[in-house]
Amino acid sequence: MPELPEIETFRQRFLYGSEDTPPLVGMSITDVNLLWERTLAEPTRNEFKEKVVGQTINDIHRRGKYLLFILGNGVLVFHLRMSGDLLVEAHTEPVAKHHRLLLTLDGRMRLSLNDTRKFGRVWYTENIEKFLSQLGPEPLDQEFTAETLYFKLQGRKRKIKPLLLDQHFLAGMGNIYTDEALFRSNIHPETIANTLNFTQTKKLLGGIRNVLFDAIKSNGSSIDWIYRGGEFQNHFQVYHRTGEPCYQCGTPIKRILVGQRGTHFCPNCQKLTSDE
Repeated sequence: MPELPEIETFRQRFLYGSEDTPPLVGMSITDVNLLWERTLAEPTRNEFKEKVVGQTINDIHRRGKYLLFILGNGVLVFHLRMSGDLLVEAHTEPVAKHHRLLLTLDGRMRLSLNDTRKFGRVWYTENIEKFLSQLGPEPLDQEFTAETLYFKLQGRKRKIKPLLLDQHFLAGMGNIYTDEALFRSNIHPETIANTLNFTQTKKLLGGIRNVLFDAIKSNGSSIDWIYRGGEFQNHFQVYHRTGEPCYQCGTPIKRILVGQRGTHFCPNCQKLTSDE
């Protein structure tokens, strides 16, 4: 958390603006204030300031869970991890307790990284292709077909839940949307990946895309203090619903650990067959 839908919501908000946020494209970075040294992964503090100050934000992209600010030269990369949040504020606003990095924009606005647990990271790179080279395909990319996914699953003897969480296999999926996608696909989270047939694989890809599109439409999910403004938590079918009745069959939702991650599913709608 935040996952793909929350990062996409940030991208759209910063790119197009919203009721309380102006578009950031076209603004210049006029100052940098690093408040927590480890927030900056690379380059060094001095190199970072030298590289980004004076540059203009030309576009804003997303790749998996990474938010990319395309500058005139190079790319500013954010990964919010467990508790990161991005706020656009007046540069005169008091600096909040958990602010870790401040970027002054046009000398009047401020993009602030707030991160309670200090896990979020920021990079500046002039080779974004190399930086992102280890990421798996985008689940919303129309060139990523059911045939492609089926081929990728054939050599995988891992359980499907942790495999979908592996960013090298598929970029952007996290705990919330993997549980929800598997429910929509009627696939048990402990199913061994290479036992899925093509029909199941096609349904899985459809479930992944549908839940991501629905979550983006709802501006993501807000389940704690970390991410604000989302409404998809009101539409969870299984996630955080342990013991509550399944909306489809009435069976109590169950929570187990799969790959050391809390996993929610319906034992009736997502049955584990004997050959799995």
